[in-house]
Amino acid sequence: MIEILQWSTLTVCGLVAVARVPSALRGTNRTLFYIFSLMTLAILLSIQAPYFAIDQALGGVNAANLLLRFVIFAAIFFVGIRVTRGFGADDAYRLLTGQIGMAVLGLISLAVIVLFLLMDTAGSSAGMGSVSVKDARNGLLVEYYGAAGRTYPAYVSLVLLPAMVRACRSNFPLLVRVAAFLLALGAIAIGSSLSFPVLPPALGSVEFVINYTAVLCFVIGLALIWVAKLWSGRSGPRQITSTAK
Repeated sequence: MIEILQWSTLTVCGLVAVARVPSALRGTNRTLFYIFSLMTLAILLSIQAPYFAIDQALGGVNAANLLLRFVIFAAIFFVGIRVTRGFGADDAYRLLTGQIGMAVLGLISLAVIVLFLLMDTAGSSAGMGSVSVKDARNGLLVEYYGAAGRTYPAYVSLVLLPAMVRACRSNFPLLVRVAAFLLALGAIAIGSSLSFPVLPPALGSVEFVINYTAVLCFVIGLALIWVAKLWSGRSGPRQITSTAK
């Protein structure tokens, strides 16, 4: 079940990224192409087989996991930029790109790097499973490392959520409101990832479902805004049009 979800999500992300190639080559809103490409790479790095191959090429010390964290940070940052600008959410945009947003990103990034360096990371394993079982110290550091990695996406998602709720209640075209609902659902899913440390081990598969649901909601939501633009030529306000080009 988990493998089906992983590979299905990878396929959806990859297809949407490929569909954006012509627009990217024309120089039209390349940010969307970057978002879909980064999400595709993130999903690829979360699957055991490709993760192992990539990490072995990087030295077999789980550097691929550190790379995955920053790929996710970049993807969610660009999602935040496109969505806040597209929906005219100036307050949310400032919380992402202003001093507060940059400070949050900088501090969390530093924490992720420091925690990674403190661990004995030898032994490639998606999810750092081989590291967490080495001893109690590494197990605790893996928990802190995972929590730090989830914090920035959760911050961005919670910043986006009010704007998405407003968009759902607006008079935007139906397809755009559906897209806003999916983006809001994705934001809620990522925000809920902060509760992962308190989930019992028996519910570990729930984490995978939440993570991949969030990715699918973001990818499909952004794709729907793009489709709305293609269908109507003007999917609501000017801001939405600029997001979906």
